[in-house]
Amino acid sequence: MALILKSFQQKSLDTLKACLEDARFIGIAGAYAKHAKSLDGRIPQYHSVEGFEEVPYLCLRLPTGGGKTLLSSHAIRIAGNAWLEQDFPLVLWLVPTNTIRMQTLEALSNPSHPYRQAIDDAYNGRVRVFDIGDVANIRPKDIQDSVCVVVGTLATLRVNDTDGRKIYSHNENFEPHFSRVPNTAQGLERIEDGADAGKIKYSFANLLCLHRPLVIMDEAHNARTKLTFEVLKRVSPACIVEFTATPDTTRQTGSNVLYRASASELKAEEMVKLPIVLTEHKTWQEAVNGAILTRKKLAELATNDLDRIRPLVLIQAENKDKPANIGVLKQHLIDNEKIPAESIAIATGTQRELDGINLFAPDCKIEVILTVEALKEGWDCSFAYVFCSVANIHSSKDVEQLLGRVLRMPFAKKRKQAELNRAYAHLASPSFADVANSLMDNLVSMGFEQEEASQYIEQQQKDWVGMDGLPLFPTAQPLKLLMEQAPDLSHLNEQERQTISVQEVAPNRVEVVVSGQVSETLQNKIVQGVAEPYRLEAKQQLVAHREYQEQAKSPSQRGDTFTVPRLCLWLQDELELAEKELFLDVNGWNPLDFPAELPEFRFDETAHSFLIDLDGDQLRYEIVRDSQQMDLTHISTQWMESDFVRWLDREVRQPDIRQEVLMEFLRRIVASLTESKRFDLATLARAKFILVKVLLEKIRTYRQQAYQRGYQETLFGASARVETSFQYGFSYDPAVYPAHWFYKGAYRFTKHFYPAVGEMDSKGEEFECAMAIDRLPQVKFWVRNLAGNTRFSFWLPTASDNFYPDFLALLEDGRLAVIEYKGKHLMTADDAKEKRQIGELWQSKSNGKGLFLMAEKTDSHGRGVYQQLESKVS
Repeated sequence: MALILKSFQQKSLDTLKACLEDARFIGIAGAYAKHAKSLDGRIPQYHSVEGFEEVPYLCLRLPTGGGKTLLSSHAIRIAGNAWLEQDFPLVLWLVPTNTIRMQTLEALSNPSHPYRQAIDDAYNGRVRVFDIGDVANIRPKDIQDSVCVVVGTLATLRVNDTDGRKIYSHNENFEPHFSRVPNTAQGLERIEDGADAGKIKYSFANLLCLHRPLVIMDEAHNARTKLTFEVLKRVSPACIVEFTATPDTTRQTGSNVLYRASASELKAEEMVKLPIVLTEHKTWQEAVNGAILTRKKLAELATNDLDRIRPLVLIQAENKDKPANIGVLKQHLIDNEKIPAESIAIATGTQRELDGINLFAPDCKIEVILTVEALKEGWDCSFAYVFCSVANIHSSKDVEQLLGRVLRMPFAKKRKQAELNRAYAHLASPSFADVANSLMDNLVSMGFEQEEASQYIEQQQKDWVGMDGLPLFPTAQPLKLLMEQAPDLSHLNEQERQTISVQEVAPNRVEVVVSGQVSETLQNKIVQGVAEPYRLEAKQQLVAHREYQEQAKSPSQRGDTFTVPRLCLWLQDELELAEKELFLDVNGWNPLDFPAELPEFRFDETAHSFLIDLDGDQLRYEIVRDSQQMDLTHISTQWMESDFVRWLDREVRQPDIRQEVLMEFLRRIVASLTESKRFDLATLARAKFILVKVLLEKIRTYRQQAYQRGYQETLFGASARVETSFQYGFSYDPAVYPAHWFYKGAYRFTKHFYPAVGEMDSKGEEFECAMAIDRLPQVKFWVRNLAGNTRFSFWLPTASDNFYPDFLALLEDGRLAVIEYKGKHLMTADDAKEKRQIGELWQSKSNGKGLFLMAEKTDSHGRGVYQQLESKVS
């Protein structure tokens, strides 16, 4: 059974599916503009590459740890159905290096690996996996009866490469694949010399052209070059899907980012360790010692973890001609840190002491891994918690990859011990500010948004018992104290001393600078070391500085809570959360209660295309012709009606409909299409994928009609028993705010619950509404509510979907305000009326504790947004 996808992973695949389906009707550029999410409010522009104008060339962007390879496995079925319309597509899976190629090949060839399981589940186990060097073993029957996945690198497709020459060369083993292909077929390479000159070349490249493969590109940010495009043209792909953390979007030929996931979403799904607790040290010896102590403390905490986690340290050494090289580091660990030699593994290009070792094994003795750069390709062990670099962070491009190795959460599950949900970095550098900025740049290069990178770095200042860091960004201004004599700081520990500098600025005049966040413990220690005549003044300045720092924190950072009562129903004397499934259960839901007909599905004989009416629009869908796809072995027209119904059942299966009910509904649909003489079974089979789309839309429509009946009856009927309840209240998680992207404007919000504002443009009417809320004196704090996330956002049910209000605010008097903003042209729309109705129901059932406002730029009384808010909360 394949892994259950995380919410952001499913959303990315759903977006890919919707875009490819719509591309069949309105073209890839139009579909991209419809479904891609822009971060600046503009309609995204599709970058078309010459030669690929009609080929979807899309990118899914996921930060390090987001499961790009797993999603690649799921994307095969989606692209195969939505665009290629083949039961068994041929897949060319390209990775950047041979190391990753071998790892990917091993995973896809293993029936128990999640990557392979995802493909097996989609194709009922009819899967064949080939290394690009062994493609001569592919038989025509493999391609006809199974999805064939060929794993290779771009380098192997280049003509000047040895393997590349094999791929493009004539090979008699491929002759069976071309037995049905006429010699007049266009687009295929031909033999240039000898007696067979002019004949089709039996090559793997021609085989790819014949079947027009789906191309999956892993870590595609290095592959947006002219040479790459020329190589891809040689294999004539039907669809290209890229997966990367750092897409190239700077050029006209940059990646078409269809969906982007944020690091905050990964954290919300418990996939990564965040924040990163950063400690800067003056010497490499101190950095190593700090890393070892951190690992030791984490190991003690992990003894209570049910998954038996064994925290590891990754230490990045300097090159062999530098002082802190691999040999010196290992000896230092043995002699000074008392680490047994058998607990140290060296992983470099020449020393591969991790080969054959299972780091997850309970009896594994490895605690420390020394490397320079050898871990950067494909190495993955979620037990790695501590990253230590003794090299200058500016000089090493490998920091980014090595840091990524300590971010993955063990078993993608949040740990009970808070310290085990974080990653740790110990760095040797003369300047903490330089280290922090460089580390933040590294995170951005790994797919973090700039605002996330600043949030997820914490400076370590406390002792080893607590292990909890304090926020570094926004950077706090240092406190400067002028004294006649230097304070005694000998009783401070190493981490505390690093935050304080003492400098003589004049005779009998010293300046004490305290950087970063100041804890009460550090405050008291500093005061203790100050000479008695100046102690009171120093304490007063430190207390005022701490209060200023505390005020600079967001409410979530200060530990404030934000809970909103949700709408509930009394059913059979039990209080239940008012959610969509409940409204279906009230009256039951059975598709057989609705007409089993598809009048919106028609066929134009003269144009060889289907006409489909969806959402009031008539769409023309053209059947793939022989000239567009030379091989039609995938399209079977020898169907029995029962076989066809079973195939449809597999494609449209629904979790809330019993299989026997769905089978009967589908049988009636097929009978209505064939018995009316509108279609024969062969024609339906030729367009079976588009028929699936129409059927899914029909089932969705019928379900929605059933849901609307239950919704009106249970919430607004005469016998409805509705109330709001904190028992089912929604609480914003102070540590998790999975925004898809973040506000980047110049205006600084001072009352937002989280440090950054999610998913809001830096201009426009919604932004102006947010400013009005932030300025309102009655507002204690507020939050930009994230749409579409049932786990981390407040929502109310509507007759069509869940309603996610734009803003929620906690007032100084304890009341809660729910605020939805709608532009003037939308105020009379049906969805606005529906939202107003459910919002006002929530308000009426909140016993005076809740307020609902549908705000607009100027209301019927001529009031602006601020005046509307002021009137509502007064």
